[in-house]
Amino acid sequence: KKEEFKPIEKGRVGLYTCGPTVYNYAHIGNLRTYLFEDILKRILLYNGYKVKHVMNITDVGHLTGDRDMGEDKLEIGAQREHKTAWEIAEFYTQAFREDIKKLNILEPDIWCKATNYIKEQIDLIKILETKGYTYKTSDGLYYDTAKFKDYAKLSRQNLAALKAGARVEKNEEKKNATDFALWKFSPKIPLTPFAKGGIKKRQMEWDSPWGIGFPGWHIECSAMARKYLGQ
Repeated sequence: KKEEFKPIEKGRVGLYTCGPTVYNYAHIGNLRTYLFEDILKRILLYNGYKVKHVMNITDVGHLTGDRDMGEDKLEIGAQREHKTAWEIAEFYTQAFREDIKKLNILEPDIWCKATNYIKEQIDLIKILETKGYTYKTSDGLYYDTAKFKDYAKLSRQNLAALKAGARVEKNEEKKNATDFALWKFSPKIPLTPFAKGGIKKRQMEWDSPWGIGFPGWHIECSAMARKYLGQ
């Protein structure tokens, strides 16, 4: 339905738009998203609102599997191009910024890279843990979507009808198909038979109350939006 837009604070709008995962070049389908966001922002500006626009750069934690399984896309990019994950993130961040410039898309007021806000993400996970929304598995700390009765309010999905593993890999330790990782433990990845050392170490990992690992990409935007736009 149509609703009149009323900002929380008169004359001001906080706008958080999802940014790219910087492991490769953006394609035209990706860029359509940023074009839409730009049109929305320009309409708000045209109507006289003062807009504070925040956009994230996902430079860690976005795995190849939709259900928090597989390898980190940044780590795969590093293997592909024989660079560090940090170099991959920086290169494709700059490539993305060039792309939106060519499309005449207005830059956000604040760019925020997920790796710069690990503390904020850990602090937010601690709050969820204290409130009883989390549980631990062998590969990480997960958010229990069954504990949040309005979880499907926006998507309007019938959660009970969703089948785990129907379209993606299945994690047998998850309580519900919709549960998602808040913190992933660094996996022990065997090296190829020709390499020395036996175990490959992740390039991007941090210490946390739950063990050494990295954030799940679902929690990153929540923490950064909270920091710059309020609760």
